Amino acid sequence: MATSPSPTSMRLAVCGVLLALYVGVVLVATMWPTPLDAGYESAIAHVLDILHRHGVPEWFGYGKLEFTANIAMFVPLGFLLALTLPERGWWAVMLLVPGFSALIEYTQGEFLSARFASGWDVVANTVGGYVGAVLAYLLRALIHARDRMVVARALAGDRSRG
Repeated sequence: MATSPSPTSMRLAVCGVLLALYVGVVLVATMWPTPLDAGYESAIAHVLDILHRHGVPEWFGYGKLEFTANIAMFVPLGFLLALTLPERGWWAVMLLVPGFSALIEYTQGEFLSARFASGWDVVANTVGGYVGAVLAYLLRALIHARDRMVVARALAGDRSRG
């Protein structure tokens, strides 16, 4: 008789596949020979103009937008790593996120003539990855609290019937 996979096995499988797909997309985006925003300067300026008209301060320009985008781009990495690795593997997330980012920046600086390496990108990517990891750990804590409550209720129900 076949049994269904455990929730942990299912979580690891789903998160592992999503993590592999995500890393692939990031590598395509970051290892593309030319910056992805090349040729879109007027569209980016238009978006910034709309943001400024809707209350975003004028000091929030292209550089801040790019920094924010780098943070957002790495949130899924931290989130998926933190869900894929065991909880006590938090230290690995703390090393892998900045390591992956630094490797990307090094590769861009050394091998892609139209791209350039930036320490600020490593900082932004690391912040994003750490935010994602914190969100994953909060999700895990909520799920564990819910599970403890469900077990406690089930045990209380068994005692009341006995």
